[in-house]
Amino acid sequence: MIDKKTVRQEIDATDEQLLALINQRLKLAQTIGEIKNREDLAILDPKREQEVFEHLRRYNTGPLTEEGLRNIFREIISAARQVQRPLSVAFLGPEATFTHLAAIKKFGRSTIFKPLPTITEVFMAVEKGNHHLGVLPIENSTEGVVNETLDQFVDTKLQICGEIYLEISHDLISRSGQVQDIEIIYTHPHAHGQCRRWLQRHLPQIPILEVGSTGLAAQKAALNPNAAAIASGFAASLYELRVVEPHIEDHRENATHFFIVGPYSPGATGTDKTSIIFAVVDEPGALYTMLRPLAERGINMTRIVSRPMKTIAWRYLFFVDLDGHREEAVLAACLREMEQMSAFFKILGSFPRAEAIEKIS
Repeated sequence: MIDKKTVRQEIDATDEQLLALINQRLKLAQTIGEIKNREDLAILDPKREQEVFEHLRRYNTGPLTEEGLRNIFREIISAARQVQRPLSVAFLGPEATFTHLAAIKKFGRSTIFKPLPTITEVFMAVEKGNHHLGVLPIENSTEGVVNETLDQFVDTKLQICGEIYLEISHDLISRSGQVQDIEIIYTHPHAHGQCRRWLQRHLPQIPILEVGSTGLAAQKAALNPNAAAIASGFAASLYELRVVEPHIEDHRENATHFFIVGPYSPGATGTDKTSIIFAVVDEPGALYTMLRPLAERGINMTRIVSRPMKTIAWRYLFFVDLDGHREEAVLAACLREMEQMSAFFKILGSFPRAEAIEKIS
């Protein structure tokens, strides 16, 4: 029978081999980085990253799960970017918001992350070139769209260059971790809405104070021994808080959709989406006429949301997501036809479609 000491010695030897191979991979990544700099190519290459994951998936025989595979190699790729040229990503802060978590899930922990207090400031920082990319919430599965993000897309020069879906799970957290100590609860309005029934059932007498983010709620709870916050377990660990009650959201199938914005739109990968904004002319059947080219070409519309125009009362902008890439012939022809019929038309970008909802853990 093999004893524990022998197995651990084998693990140590294997770790040494892994470390040598990882360093070898990073040296190769440095060479790729030199080529990118010489040819003035973007740091982020979504198509190549997708190819890496697909290649590894085919060779994975287990017991490593597909989720584990992605988590491990996401960090290896993040470290590779760091040795090429450090990637700077702005996000709607403060730290420990779900936007922060989404950014980490997408880019790995070797990325330089910058929390900013508003969605507008994230757009401005990336437009000015202070950061390579920005991460912003666009829609929650139970609370709906984030209107401020939609409104910024009307005038920005930035493109959507990626997306991520992240599961949302809320914990009630405080300094003591004891429910009897709670005299006030800080929460973001969306988190409040997602946990409303639980709060009414279990803590109906405790006052609720809404703040700008789940991260800010956790910060405030960390300063007050009689306060609690609705936030993630990640926020609890960051601000040295304890979990009073985990998973207090009313619907367990809760997820938020985030967009990645930057100065460019990546090339086609074969599994892409395209986002557009348009306004219709003021005549009967205008919206039907505008959408008809999609149906005639068999192009799938995955989302449509309307927002009031800021310049004309009672007129609306429509935000639409489509399957396909703007460089594909069929979709390109469709977009040209739609633009000719519209009162306003703008392509927000084409980007790789997220494969699945990312888990928080």
